[in-house]
Amino acid sequence: MKSTGIVRRIDRLGRIVLPMETRKLLSLTEEGSSVEIYTDNDSVVLKKYTPCCIFCNSADELIEYHGSKICKECVKTMYKEHVD
Repeated sequence: MKSTGIVRRIDRLGRIVLPMETRKLLSLTEEGSSVEIYTDNDSVVLKKYTPCCIFCNSADELIEYHGSKICKECVKTMYKEHVD
């Protein structure tokens, strides 16, 4: 993990502002862009959220099924294997 040397204060509601340079670097410049938040030992990690297929990690032509994202190609493959 690379340190940027940028320090931000947390406001009284627990919010922080991501620096514009960081948002541009990760293409998080559009309103509605999402980040995933998780912890790793004593660190809080913000990661660009990109939904993808649970089987092949493709982000193209996704279908949501019971809360999971599956691409159309994997659906076709599963269908073929099930029918044959």
